Amino acid sequence: MNKVPMTVAGERSLREELDHLKTEARPQVIAAIAEAREHGDLKENAEYHAAREQQGFIEGRIQEIEGKLSVAQVIDVAKLPKTGKVIFGVTVSMQNLDTDAEVTYRIVGEDEADIKSGRISVTSPIARALIGKEEGDIVVVRTPGGDVEYEVGSVEYI
Repeated sequence: MNKVPMTVAGERSLREELDHLKTEARPQVIAAIAEAREHGDLKENAEYHAAREQQGFIEGRIQEIEGKLSVAQVIDVAKLPKTGKVIFGVTVSMQNLDTDAEVTYRIVGEDEADIKSGRISVTSPIARALIGKEEGDIVVVRTPGGDVEYEVGSVEYI
């Protein structure tokens, strides 16, 4: 099975969610099912059906997280040599050459990506264009609206 890159923070976040699901959410939904059963006829018991549905979501998420963690390759960029090259896990500042707008992104795994927080997936078009580039390089990113040119500013290994 292929390894999936993940940052240290991403792994920590998934482990915390898994712990919460197993120690808090799962016992709560089991108690809700038991309470709903006490109300009688299960065929017409909306509380019971809602709790069972919630249990299905929780168990599915637990399996999903465990699967992701089993194939995760955790990469700590703070421990890597600082070469100035754009690699997985770095924070890149770059300037749009057409609009002079400056943007900063951190290249992370697919599960950690959140554009509003400045984290882009390693599989995104921007990240794929940036990987392997160095400070000062010009990068052309193919977007649905046309090609956009960026100049790589700083590359931080944090």
